[in-house]
Amino acid sequence: MGVRETPLYIALVHWPVLGKAGDEVSTSITHFDIHDIARVSKAYGAKKYFIVHKMQEQLMYVSRVLSHWNTGEGAGLNPMRQQALAGIELSESIELAVAKVTAIEGQRPKVVATAARSLNTENLVTFRGLRESLDAQPVLVLFGTGYGLTPEVLKGADALLEPIKGESSQDYRHLSVRSAVSICLDRLFGSW
Repeated sequence: MGVRETPLYIALVHWPVLGKAGDEVSTSITHFDIHDIARVSKAYGAKKYFIVHKMQEQLMYVSRVLSHWNTGEGAGLNPMRQQALAGIELSESIELAVAKVTAIEGQRPKVVATAARSLNTENLVTFRGLRESLDAQPVLVLFGTGYGLTPEVLKGADALLEPIKGESSQDYRHLSVRSAVSICLDRLFGSW
């Protein structure tokens, strides 16, 4: 596939997402998601990995983690981790992340939402279809935490990526978001 011309951005959305009861909630940011998604983002050439949360306390937590690895004790311990974490940017909303990408690239990104559940929608795109349609327009891929992105977020996206399906006879799809990000990025931007 060679060098990708599509500027890639990803966002891990902690708000607005669905809770177990189907209500709109915000979820807590986890240490593993910060590190693991930053690493896979770096491996697939993402320009930025946005962590989206409306609560300042949660964003401050991420800032403390990043400070430890960028300028604190962790800075000299693991240069590879420091390199991956440098691509993280905090955002209080999806709209703000879109605006930041627009400012960086000079054009609005194609916003692609993900969902583990099957949804009937006219803007559904397959991995192959999206991969083949990628061009120089920046792409922002949204990944939801909790029980997924809200219906409003899904409707507001330019495209909805088909859900990941394995070979489970029970159609099991309850993956960690870290696993889902890794699989999606490889299917869209891998060199296979």
